[in-house]
Order: sequence, then C-alpha cells, then structure tokens
Amino acid sequence: MAWLLRQLSRSLVQLGLVIVGLLWLTPAFGLFIGSLRPDEDNAATGWWNALTNPGSLSLDGYSALLDNSGIVDAFWNTVLISVPTTVTVVVVAALAGYAFAWLEFPGRDWIFLIVVGMLVVPIQVGLLPVAKMFGAVGLFGTIPGVVLFHVAYGLPFAVFLLRNYFAEIPREMLEAARMDGGSEWRIFLRLVLPLGRPAIASLAIFQFLWVWNDMLVSLIFADSQSQPLTVALQSEMRQFGSNIGVLAPGAFLSLIVPVAIFFAFQRHFVQGVMAGSVK
Repeated sequence: MAWLLRQLSRSLVQLGLVIVGLLWLTPAFGLFIGSLRPDEDNAATGWWNALTNPGSLSLDGYSALLDNSGIVDAFWNTVLISVPTTVTVVVVAALAGYAFAWLEFPGRDWIFLIVVGMLVVPIQVGLLPVAKMFGAVGLFGTIPGVVLFHVAYGLPFAVFLLRNYFAEIPREMLEAARMDGGSEWRIFLRLVLPLGRPAIASLAIFQFLWVWNDMLVSLIFADSQSQPLTVALQSEMRQFGSNIGVLAPGAFLSLIVPVAIFFAFQRHFVQGVMAGSVK
C-alpha cells in the first residue's frame, strides 16, 4: 500500500510538472503558429483556429522577414552584441575570480567587497552618465559602446559567481600542482578552468540571455545602424502597428535562439548556479 501511494504521489507530481511545462510553452507555440498564418487570418481569429486548418500555414512570413533588410541587420547586430559581451565577461570574470580566490595581493578583500557592492547599483543609475561619457569619446550609437556597457554591468555578478565557485576547489590540489612546478597560468588553464566548467557555463547562459533580450540599454546607446532585434521589432510595432507579417516571425526568431541555448545547457546552468551561490 505504501509503495502504491509513493508511485501515485510521484505520478501526480510528474503530471503537474508536465502541465506547468505545457502552459509555459503555450505562448511560444502560439507565437510560432501566428508567424505561419496570413495577416488576415491573424486579424480575424486566434492562432488556435489554425490547428483545425493546417493547410493555411505557410512560410511566407519568414520570406518577408528575410526580405526586410532592417530586421536581418538587427539580427546580426544582436549576435555582434551578445557574443562578444558574453565571451569578454566570461574571460575577465574567470581571471578575476581566480585571483580573488587564490592569489594574495594588497587590498584583495577590499577590492572584492567593492565588486560585490556594485551588485546593488541599478542599471538605470548609469545610463545618462555613461551615455554622456560615450558621446565624448565617440562610442555613443555604436555596437562597441553597447558591448562595453553590458560588460561593465555584467562583471560584478560574474566575478562574484566564479570567485565563490573557484574558492571551493581544495587547496591541497592547487598546492600539489605548484609543487609539481606548475605556474599560475598553467594551473588556471589546466586545472581551474576544467573544474569550473559548470559555473562558467551557467554564467555564459546568464549573460547571453540577458544581453540577447535587452532593449533598455540598446534603446539608449544604439542608433539605427547598430540597433539589435528587440529595438528593431519595437520600431516596427511603432511605425506599422499591425504589421504582424514581420513582427510575429521576428519575435519568434528572437525567442527561439535563447530558449534553444537554455535547454541545451540547462544542466550546467542549474549545477553552476547552485554551486557558486554558497561557499
């Protein structure tokens, strides 16, 4: 009887998780179906009506999207912003995290305390001062300017996460590597980075999702030539209102990339976050 109750309880939990997962995926599925429907059908009925008439679905919306040079350029701008930002934050944070965890230098603890304190600074506080500074040095309205802003505000959390993770590596392991003649660079590259792969993967996912979906920073720091996909879609909404033929495929394209990356690396995401959150 106890075994039956355990199985029933487990089945109910699994059923609940499936239902929650389906509800969570419903908006994305509806957006995908809407991107395949003609404009007149989307204006007249809900997306679920297409399930009874799948013959009305087509890829014309995606063809129109590819013919829209503004949306295509914005997609590549998003890639040029997200990828360099993610790589830079991960590399710098890994080096800084190792230094704060295992290297002795004057003021280490105070500097790390300042880095942790930057976590509480809202991003809105730095928008206008940094915009003024970027305008003075010629970075305002450019992709490098957007990348630098994201890197600056992404580093405090990144350093905090990787420092906590690297600090959990057994000291004896590092001392044994030093006794074998390993330099700090060799220990970092051959020992610390492989051991820190879960935390690094979770950090990369965090940073990529945040930058890919960002609109506030790009809305202020990017011009019409460097705007990412989120800003381009917002412009299409403002200019054309009901231009669903471009908006729906573009929105689904903007959605599917981070979702695919998250599901591909979700195991590393959960493992790294849990390991780096406490010491």
